[in-house]
Amino acid sequence: MNEKLLNMSSSPHVRHSLTTGSVMTDVVLALLPATVFGIYRYGLHAFLVILISVASAVLVEYLFDLVAKHPNTIRDGSAVVTGLLLALSLSPTVPLYLPCIGSIFAILFVKCFFGGLGRNFMNPALTGRCFLLISFGSAMTDFHIDGVSSATPIAALKAGEAVDIAAEFLGFAPSVIGGSALALLIGGIFLCITGGITFEIPLSFIVVFTAFMGLFGGNGFDPVYLFAQICGGGILMGAFFMATDPVTSPVTRKGQLLFGGIVGLLSGLFRVLGSSADSVSYAIIISNMFVPFIDRFCVPKPLGYRQSSPSGKKEFPKAAVNLTIITLCAGLALSSVYLLTKDKIAEQELAASAASYREVCPDAVSFSHDDTIDASVSALNGAIYDEAFGKTYINDVVIGKDASDATVGYVISVSSGDGYDGTITLSVGIDTTGTVLGISFTELHETAGMGMLCGEDAFKSQFNGVNTDAFVLNKAGGSTADNEIDSVSGASTSSGAVVNAVNTALAFYAASIK
Repeated sequence: MNEKLLNMSSSPHVRHSLTTGSVMTDVVLALLPATVFGIYRYGLHAFLVILISVASAVLVEYLFDLVAKHPNTIRDGSAVVTGLLLALSLSPTVPLYLPCIGSIFAILFVKCFFGGLGRNFMNPALTGRCFLLISFGSAMTDFHIDGVSSATPIAALKAGEAVDIAAEFLGFAPSVIGGSALALLIGGIFLCITGGITFEIPLSFIVVFTAFMGLFGGNGFDPVYLFAQICGGGILMGAFFMATDPVTSPVTRKGQLLFGGIVGLLSGLFRVLGSSADSVSYAIIISNMFVPFIDRFCVPKPLGYRQSSPSGKKEFPKAAVNLTIITLCAGLALSSVYLLTKDKIAEQELAASAASYREVCPDAVSFSHDDTIDASVSALNGAIYDEAFGKTYINDVVIGKDASDATVGYVISVSSGDGYDGTITLSVGIDTTGTVLGISFTELHETAGMGMLCGEDAFKSQFNGVNTDAFVLNKAGGSTADNEIDSVSGASTSSGAVVNAVNTALAFYAASIK
């Protein structure tokens, strides 16, 4: 008897030459233009970010399979794609430990812990990026390129500024490593031609996003504005490479059109109303949670009818509904807590500011604003004050007056985005002769036992009573000059950020007050 007649297997019985490995190879080839241009544009550091991200993703998956005694899955190339997508979505100046942490989170927590490829319910690379944005916001949003810190085109558009469309399209504007719109477009078209993706998700995503920005973006259907919005941020990378992930997107054409429209709608909503300049990553992973609903209700009817369940009733997606209800309840709870506490938080912030004013200008019995000084602050438009001081910003200036209403000093609130673990905000008291009266922190979240020591009197008191045009950070210690500030041991980054913030206050005093 022919043994092949006894060989029974489950469906599907149709065989095709398409494999996971070949699909992932096509994705890597499609990402090559953006990868090569990113390395050319940003240099060795960008190459190291890509290398570390990919290597970390592959190594973590290999080690997990080894420990869990699973078959080795690194040969399918999915870990390479995850690491590469994550790297291309990062700033070219991120510390090298961030792509490593992001890849570990993406592969281990989002992919492996849910059962491996095909079982994750959110895009691993995007979830890893969102994790890094939440945990290391300052480093992830720093675009300090060629020694100059600049806003991305989308941030500039949000602030009402003009952008260079050609530079944005080609990839020469400040952006992520894989930020060349032209390179991403080439890669996306390649995937459509090779069959790696279909056109439904990118098309509906971009069309709905464009329509939303035209209606609610504030500039109407201005083609230049809309083109800049599409080319900037993560729209093209999200449309062609992230939202089209076959594991976390719907399987039917109608479902894909609907899914792309949801992503485009959320992307436009977040971009117009959100506090961040661009939130495409969040739009996609939130939309990923709607996929079970979409797949359930966008099933094509076989032979003209839809077969009912054995009980004669339509099946109800309980797991998806429960997940959605839990998510909505958590969101409503957090929103309610925020609404209940926002006034109290604002009151406490105001009290903290007033306390810092009195600390750095002790002779004042009242504080007030001056229209001319306020106009100088407003003219800065929230931009970096001077590149020589890094990412520093003037927040507010008040005048301290004594009981006779005579001016005894000025308090300048300054923020520095160059802190080791985030933004540092402090008040700098300066008297009418330009002498620094003292500094007081209103926001300091540096490393405990290191950067947080900048808030101690041993460090802060070095500024007191010094009249100088600018302070100088002495990393070696043992300063003898009045304008030299000894760095906190092991926290030169935090110390430098504080010194630059104080120097910014002095520069503003000299230019706009004195």
